[in-house]
Parts: sequence; structure tokens; C-alpha cells
Amino acid sequence: MTPHATVTPSPAGPTTPIVNSYTEWEPLEEVIVGRADHAFIPRWHCSIEATMPKRHWSWFQAHGGSPFPAEVTAAAARELDAFSMMLEREGIKVRRPDPVDWSLPFQTPDFGPETGLYGAMPRDSLIVFGTEIVEAPMAWRSRYFEFRCFRSLLKEYFQAGARWTMAPRPQLSEASFNDGTDARPYDVQAGRSAVTEFEPVFDAADFCRVGRDVFCQLSQVTNRFGVAWLARHLEPTFRVHILEVTDPNAMHIDASFIPLAPGRLLRNPERIQHLPDMFRDWEILTPPPPAIPEEHPLYFTSRWLSLNVLSLDERRVVVEAGETPTIDFLKQNGFEPIPVPFRNFCSMGGAFHCATCDIRRRGTLQSYF
Repeated sequence: MTPHATVTPSPAGPTTPIVNSYTEWEPLEEVIVGRADHAFIPRWHCSIEATMPKRHWSWFQAHGGSPFPAEVTAAAARELDAFSMMLEREGIKVRRPDPVDWSLPFQTPDFGPETGLYGAMPRDSLIVFGTEIVEAPMAWRSRYFEFRCFRSLLKEYFQAGARWTMAPRPQLSEASFNDGTDARPYDVQAGRSAVTEFEPVFDAADFCRVGRDVFCQLSQVTNRFGVAWLARHLEPTFRVHILEVTDPNAMHIDASFIPLAPGRLLRNPERIQHLPDMFRDWEILTPPPPAIPEEHPLYFTSRWLSLNVLSLDERRVVVEAGETPTIDFLKQNGFEPIPVPFRNFCSMGGAFHCATCDIRRRGTLQSYF
């Protein structure tokens, strides 16, 4: 360097937007973790009959509209707090929804009175595509005002530069449901869904992001109208594909189809028998059966919550601590599982993927096919 030369600092590189997520596996930087507080049991309805385990139907019929068992919500809240602290130790910023009293009754011109459900599962109501957060038009009446617990966060993200879209608000009138007109059991594959095509409805957890390609399932809470609305909204940047999923009571894809890294996919062997040809060069991993005991009270789900994992990056995966076979399987395939106790939370209908919404992952839009 010559004497008295002026050194011009190099321009700063591009910064990651406050909201930025294109896949399920890029390095996680910020995440919303749900709350179990004040959870309520949804009232009995055809949408509950179509999705909930049959052995718990009488429980919903007897206790719908009442508080969730206090001992379960308290234990689940402790697990959520411990999970949040683990994420923070890994260098991830954790945000939590606002506490809401879900017991407050409400009604609309089309239904009611109703009580709320919970703010425990951000993945069900929110999904990020790049720099945009989309609020889902969920099909359960009890979840009609669930957005309230996330609104302060969404306004903050918007003020910091994110895009924010609320899908068309559904009426959830009687025309939205197939209730009492057909004696056949509910079965999505047989064309017997609890939701009609009256209006677009979907849960965000029925969609999974793999860069430019978004994969989804038709379910007891997601109809073709809802998929079509989201596909058109995302065009031409993203392409939406409907997968063939063998699950008559389908509700949420994130315990069936789990991308873990570029070209590597975990699939539920009971629900995913066939994948599109675009996956022919991918490594398809078939995990062992779940370890959670049959007698564990899973009011909302099957035991395949063992696959409801959260990827922190292409190698680190958060797994329920008791799922030893799945943990060993992931290790054998080159992943670094992080065991975290979460079984009390599982009783409320989800695991790590359900309990979170990744707001920012370090990455850019790419095609993986």
C-alpha cells in the first residue's frame, strides 16, 4: 500500500430478509414456537369425526368445548419451554405467540357458538414462501380466530419488510361440509371428504416446501379449491404438486413426506407408496415403526408423529427423545439427531414440525429437480 492511500471499504454483502424460507432444511435462524396455554377441546363435528382416532371419539363427544386436561397442557408447556431453550442454545432466535384465552365463545353469521382450540401449532395456520407469510383458511370452526395469537408477530414482520397475505376467509357454513348426507366412512381417496368444494380451505401443514416446488396432499381439511387458490397465488415463482397419499383420514402431510436435505427424503411407508418421477434421483429413506406406546393418549393423531421432526440444517434433526429406533436410523444415514422429550405435547396433536413455523432460514430460491 502506498503512503497516504485511501482504503475504500468493500460494500457489505446482501443481508437475509427478516422473513426468508424456501425449504424444510436450510440453516434455521428464526422460528415461532407455539403455546399450549388455555387449550380447549374442539366440539364434536363431522370435521372431527373425519380426522380423529376412532378410539377417542367418545372423549371428543363428551368433552368438546371444555378445557384440555390441565395436567397435559402444563406438561406440554414445560416441554415447549425446554424445546425453545434448546433452540436458543443452538443459536436460533425463538419467538412465541401471544397468550390467548381460547375459552371465550364466539359465533359468526354462519355458525356458532364455538370456542377456540389453541396456539400450539403455528405450522397449521402459517407458512412461509420466500419472503412472504401466508395465513391459511383453516377448515375447523374452532380455529377460525386462531390467527389472533400470531398477529402481533406478523405485524412486526411486515413492518420489517416481509410480505403478508391472508388467504380468503372461509364462511365454514353448512355448505362447506359433507355432514349427514352419506353413510359411508370418511375417506379422502374414495372421494368422501369432510370438506366440500364450496370455498377454498386448507391447513398450511398440508404443504411442504422444496425450493421452487411445493408438495401437498388433499385431506379432510384441504380441498382442491384451496390447493388451486394457493397454486395460483404462488405462480409463476413456485409450482404446486398434489401427492398421492394413502391415508383415508389425512390431515397434514408432515408425518408422511419429510424432505431432510437436497435429494434426501424421509417417507412414511404406510402412507407414501408412490412418488412422482421427479424423485427418481432422490434417496428415499424408509424409517422404522414408531416407538411411542400404543396406550399413550394421542387424542388427535397416529403414532407416526415419530416422523414429525424439525431440521435445523441438512444434518441436525430434532427428534422425540423416546423414538430410539428413528434416532438410530437417522444416525446410520449420516444425520445428527437431537433428542428432546416431547411426548406430553404429542398428546395435543403434533410434534416438533407442527409446534413451529420457520420464519428465517439461510438460503435462496433454487430448483432441486
